[in-house]
Amino acid sequence: MNIIEVMRKFATQEDCLKYLEQIRWGDGVICPYCGSTKVCHHQEKTKKRWQCWNCKKSFSVTVGTIFHQTHIPLQKWFIAISLILNAKKGISSCQLARDIQVHQETAWSMGHRIRKAMQQKDGELLKGIVEMDETYVGGKPRKHAKKDDNDFPQNKRGRGTKKQAVVGMIERKGNVKTHVAKDNDLKFGALSELVKNHVDTESSALYTDEFKGYSGMNKILEHKTVDHSAGVYSVDGISTNSMESFWAILKRGIIGQFHHISKEYMKKYLDEFCWRFNNKDNGSIFDNLLRNGILYQCRN
Repeated sequence: MNIIEVMRKFATQEDCLKYLEQIRWGDGVICPYCGSTKVCHHQEKTKKRWQCWNCKKSFSVTVGTIFHQTHIPLQKWFIAISLILNAKKGISSCQLARDIQVHQETAWSMGHRIRKAMQQKDGELLKGIVEMDETYVGGKPRKHAKKDDNDFPQNKRGRGTKKQAVVGMIERKGNVKTHVAKDNDLKFGALSELVKNHVDTESSALYTDEFKGYSGMNKILEHKTVDHSAGVYSVDGISTNSMESFWAILKRGIIGQFHHISKEYMKKYLDEFCWRFNNKDNGSIFDNLLRNGILYQCRN
């Protein structure tokens, strides 16, 4: 849903509230505090809040959601969601702030709340041909960064860098999953656990590069490699090109939009890029994100 459709469909705060109520409760309102269905409108004229007869608390549809206690109009929230979903390489908080006319700090906070609704779930195991690759993320160092600058160190490229190691797995013509490597651990033990947890080892073939961390994967499932060090990137269909394409989108987004991502928030941004990629052909992506945004506290 683009911003024109959002503005047309949700012209008022009441329109937004009714839409959220339909997604959250359908035809039966339930108290988010005690689960009772004995409720009525708290204010009959505005119908913005509900009153529970059981626990005596008043509530709105936004209680316990990513919109909880927000003072920003829901139309601006919906526009922000639309902008984030339709920006293939992401949108910075500065740009978002200009687009919806809020302070940058507010836009930054809204962006992270929206990313909570994009959290990666374990979901179904990846099947068929699965590509696996690792990369290092953190943004580009400042031109005159000092050697002891922790935020923007003068990093080596590739393995040995001080940037954050990230591992990705993608099903050919399917979904992608990413994982922030703890302490940059890219040894076989950690990588094999990721494969066991996210790949159907009985019906899948794993394609990787020649990195030694993947050696031994053939003990778990069918494993084939392509030797990037020799300048070879595809042999008889064996490649990691799909995973490399996702890394390209991620890194262009970081460099072009966010410029730098700290390790503290790395997973949140990975969730955002994975969500967009995995739902790129989903016509219900907007509704699905709202549904996740309503239910996110139940998963945390």
